[in-house]
Amino acid sequence: MSLRQLIARVRRPAPLRIFRRTSPLSAVWGFDRGTPVDRFYIAKFLEGYRQDIAGRTLEVADSEYTDRYGTGVTQSDVLDIAPSNKLATLIADLSVADQIPQSAFDCFILTQTLHLIFDIESAIANAYRLLHPGGVLLATVPSVSRIAPEASEDCWRLTVPSCTRLFAKSFGEENTTVRSYGSLVTCIAFLEGMACEELTHNEMAKSDPDFPLIIGVRAVKVK
Repeated sequence: MSLRQLIARVRRPAPLRIFRRTSPLSAVWGFDRGTPVDRFYIAKFLEGYRQDIAGRTLEVADSEYTDRYGTGVTQSDVLDIAPSNKLATLIADLSVADQIPQSAFDCFILTQTLHLIFDIESAIANAYRLLHPGGVLLATVPSVSRIAPEASEDCWRLTVPSCTRLFAKSFGEENTTVRSYGSLVTCIAFLEGMACEELTHNEMAKSDPDFPLIIGVRAVKVK
């Protein structure tokens, strides 16, 4: 190697230099730095379907997204498996049919939860059962993410094809809309623990189906 080539290599930034780390910038998905990147896409997904968040609604853990995006909500319920959640109005395991009320809700907001349930097919089937005919399920699942701290409960990462097939079993493919959100740069940023405020508008706006960060599913119960 000539002296000129050596000087050029030293001066040229090494690819991914800022990412040559053995631990992320944030251990809590970027919450301590701003808005986690996946939350940006969850909000974008729900904003696009806010007309569905009406009537009697159900959400997991709390009613944050119902409160933010609901239009004409008449009753807001909260589902949790943990009796210790004082916000919960329904204590049930989504994968167990006899714990789930039938045809009770107009909209079910199910964000970033299904990957924590091993029997994911039963959970989707029960999400179908608890909706009124004409009711809408708005679900998001991770395609790329670090493992949750309670790793024994973190079971799945999904794609557009796998979600299409899973939700079609209960709702029918013709009643299921599936799309991906994210790109190479946002997947890297999320794994690094960066916040969306640390990326540019153009970086956050681009979606590349080859590099999905989350998958959004809108499924309608027709009968």
